Amino acid sequence: MSVTAWRGSPQFVWTFWRRSIQARVVISTLLLSAVVAAVVGWVLLDQVSDGLVDGKTRSSVAEATRGTVDAQRRLSGASGTEFDASAQLTQLVASIVQRGQVQGYDVVLTGPVAGSSEGVAAGSGTRNSQGVRSDSIPQRLRGEVEAAVFTGVGWTYTEIRYDPSIGKPSVPGVVTGSQLLLPADGGTYTLYYLFPMTEQERTLSLVRRSLITGGSLLLVLVGGLTWLVTRQVVTPVRLARRVAERLASGRLEERMHVRGEDDLARLGMSFNQMAASLQKQIRQLEELSRVQRRFVSDVSHELRTPLTTVRMAGDVLYDARDRFDPATSRSAELLQKELDRFEMLLTDLLEISRFDAGAAVLELEDVNLADVAHRVVEATRALAEHKGITVRIRADAEPCIAEVDVRRVERIVRNLVSNAIDYSDGSDVLVLVDSDEHAAALAVRDHGIG
Repeated sequence: MSVTAWRGSPQFVWTFWRRSIQARVVISTLLLSAVVAAVVGWVLLDQVSDGLVDGKTRSSVAEATRGTVDAQRRLSGASGTEFDASAQLTQLVASIVQRGQVQGYDVVLTGPVAGSSEGVAAGSGTRNSQGVRSDSIPQRLRGEVEAAVFTGVGWTYTEIRYDPSIGKPSVPGVVTGSQLLLPADGGTYTLYYLFPMTEQERTLSLVRRSLITGGSLLLVLVGGLTWLVTRQVVTPVRLARRVAERLASGRLEERMHVRGEDDLARLGMSFNQMAASLQKQIRQLEELSRVQRRFVSDVSHELRTPLTTVRMAGDVLYDARDRFDPATSRSAELLQKELDRFEMLLTDLLEISRFDAGAAVLELEDVNLADVAHRVVEATRALAEHKGITVRIRADAEPCIAEVDVRRVERIVRNLVSNAIDYSDGSDVLVLVDSDEHAAALAVRDHGIG
């Protein structure tokens, strides 16, 4: 898997998210800012849209009212002998259409309304601006305007449709309707003004693009500022982490670089003081450990010479014990055993000093673990008899051969058996020895509290 593919994996993204405070703060701030910007933009756009639509509606109704009043005044001022009904309608529609072309609206004239004059003189039908379709007028508005008791101007929103031949797309708009009385035949006609909202759509589109552009630039600015601010906070924290890792690896002289006097600077000073205190205490512990190792080494070596002398005298007494009285002979035997024990303790001290100095080496040889178990049981027999405990060995008749450092293994087994005897609840202590073709094992089992 390539490095690029690995970096793009979800696991890497999740790990980066969990480990980077700066990334979490920047991304969270951007998400919240985006939500706030979207809500504010939506509210502003809704208010602008409502304002544009309301303004267009009021101006459309006012313009339709003026146009209707002017058209009715001109119709009322013409006598029936001067113009016939058809000529009146044609002249009226022509003037209104011409005015609509200048001011940007379309006109539809229908009639006569059922129940008024038959309209024989003028003829029934629809007259409109070029290309506009009469089905752009909703049926609800038609019914309202064509009612016998209708007065004033009615309006509603609609979609203004055009004939495909003129190549104009449909647009949303406001349509108003009113009644006209034609004096020539006494018929009532309905006059509809259709005001397209093309300019309002352009304005909304401009506002929408402006909000998107401004919101995007604002998000970039907020993201940059958040990254800069978090970087100023996170950088000292990351530096402290690196210094702490170096301190943990043993480089106790590492310290943070402190600049300024703000809270982060005081944190760095406190961190350096803590590191200096830890370094001082560790140095003291190391010095105490060195003194302790030196003491153990010196004591173990210094005791070796007098122990040798006492051992020689003890061997002489032990060899001549048959010529002593029973009490003196028993004392010689006890002296020999305690010398053996003391020599083992001294050997342990020497072993500890070798381990501390890093000079301990394994002395491997093939031994029978059953023999090791028997020697340990024999060495701890006096302690077991004093506690009233029996130490038993369970081993196969076949030798259990293993390549080990017999001195160290025997010491370990002796410690296990001694602990088992000391903390036994009175039950027997069992030493198990077993092996197969691949491994050998020696275990100590007791029923005590430990």
